[in-house]
Amino acid sequence: MSNNASRSDFLLLEFSEVWELQILHFLVFLVLYVTTLTGNLIIIFTIAFDHHLHTPMYFFLMNLAMQDLGQISVIVPKSMMNSLMNTRHISFSGCVTQVFLFVSFIASDIFLLTAMAYDRYVAICNPFQYEMIMNMRDCIKMVGTTWISGLLYGALHTSGTFTISFCSNIVNQFFCEIPQLLKLACSDSYRIELVAVVLSIILLFGCFIFIIVTYIHIFIVVLRIPSVQGRKKAFSTCLPHLTVFSTLVFTASFAYLMPTLKTPSHLDLALSVIYSMISPLLNPLIYSMRNQEIKVGMKKLFRLNYPSNST
Repeated sequence: MSNNASRSDFLLLEFSEVWELQILHFLVFLVLYVTTLTGNLIIIFTIAFDHHLHTPMYFFLMNLAMQDLGQISVIVPKSMMNSLMNTRHISFSGCVTQVFLFVSFIASDIFLLTAMAYDRYVAICNPFQYEMIMNMRDCIKMVGTTWISGLLYGALHTSGTFTISFCSNIVNQFFCEIPQLLKLACSDSYRIELVAVVLSIILLFGCFIFIIVTYIHIFIVVLRIPSVQGRKKAFSTCLPHLTVFSTLVFTASFAYLMPTLKTPSHLDLALSVIYSMISPLLNPLIYSMRNQEIKVGMKKLFRLNYPSNST
């Protein structure tokens, strides 16, 4: 396929040639999408409407839920629509948009999770200066920086990916994923994007090291807390964050670092589903199950739907 033809459309991965199995794929993705949408919206509204949760930690968590919503909404509806309409096509501009927005949301997620680790460090290791260091003005700046950095990061990878010439339009993935697109390059121009990928790995490794070192200090301080209840509360705010970050980073790293094959790989597909769909799905569950304040806020939110029995 010539480069001019590659600018018309791409063909995404077809889960099955059997119509019934395509409908099954549509239904499975629909359930995952609606569940993710509902869970993250509940987190957002719970934090927004409960003034007790208007703290830096929950402000970060609300933005994380927004980013998760954007991440899954960029790729899943198109895949569901293709299965429902028995097609595989995505336009060139649609593919560019997918790559830009998806990478931007993923990058913003990682940067925000790094900022959240610093927030937990200050709250536990330097509690007397927490309000001064993590004031709302500085928190807004930090969150704004993660969003802007994510957009710049997405623009960098999108420009690096789509300046190459494509010799095929068959993408072995259910969305436009950069490693699968680079496999379609018919010249050495893909090395430009490979340099960007290497720089990204270095940046990701830096965030990972920062979070690990931060949590080493946090756990040392937590283990010195004499109260069992105090240690339990500290761990309840740290472990969900560490779980979310580990799931996202390890699955995304494997998906991007594994050598791409010429034929669709079940492992590639599984890893992509985990970091693109399962992580946004699990995030609200992980935080709501381990955080008592979120549970209380959710109960208050749902009570708004019922009239009071008192006269």
